[in-house]
Amino acid sequence: MRADQSPAPTASAPPLRSVLMIYFPMFIAVLSLSSSIYQGYLFHESLQIVQRNVARGEYMRTCREIIETYFLVKQRVGLIMPAGDRDSAATATRGSDNDRVEAQSAVARFGALGTYLANFQEEATRARYTELTRTLMRIVDAARATQISQFDKLFEPADRLFTQMNDDCVRLSNVVRM
Repeated sequence: MRADQSPAPTASAPPLRSVLMIYFPMFIAVLSLSSSIYQGYLFHESLQIVQRNVARGEYMRTCREIIETYFLVKQRVGLIMPAGDRDSAATATRGSDNDRVEAQSAVARFGALGTYLANFQEEATRARYTELTRTLMRIVDAARATQISQFDKLFEPADRLFTQMNDDCVRLSNVVRM
């Protein structure tokens, strides 16, 4: 063989160009598939974040509403309770049937919101929320026979249960945030 002649290519060693033409498109296809899978994963994760944020917002809104409703119940009950130290005309106008119905409606709303919040909780907490609603209804029933001076004492058991419910709102809002 002369020096100016190159060796003939063998059948066992394909030239670089044919290797690139075969494997480069496959590499691009695998890269594209991997990119697509990763984009799907990122979309799924961002969707999860949005859903958790919506659930957290809904839960926090309901917590705010139930707190407002609890204090509305307290206000309505205060309107029902007779004021012993006032004159008889003022006492006669207190505790009308309309005030009682509004207090019962506020308790019913409180119970509905409590049931919604209880759906995020374990069974013991659900029972506690139900007991709080029943306690509020008993308070409304007892309000006409209780002097306004006994207001805080009348609400003492409900206030304890309400404090636990409020703590649940704070705790669960931090859990849902994650």
